[in-house]
Amino acid sequence: MIRINCPFCGERDHTEFSYGGDASIVYPELDASVDEWHEAIFMRENILGMQSETWHHANGCRMWLIVERDTMTHEIKSVRPAHEGNAAVLSKQSEGGDQ
Repeated sequence: MIRINCPFCGERDHTEFSYGGDASIVYPELDASVDEWHEAIFMRENILGMQSETWHHANGCRMWLIVERDTMTHEIKSVRPAHEGNAAVLSKQSEGGDQ
């Protein structure tokens, strides 16, 4: 069982989350060709080891997170908000700033 330490809700079972995919993928513009979209979605490496992934805390705070996880052991190295604005708020709160 995977436990994900949500920065907003604390440690939770992975069943509260939905896997979003490889966080390192740069998707093409909406008006890109079919070939460009095919390349971005289907033609990528199957990473063995540490991978950055997106996870949606669907049954919790509903935030998108970037989870750095080992695909062999499922060990989680880090979890952070996917949106920089949310990360800045958490950082400010941990420093004792206004909420």
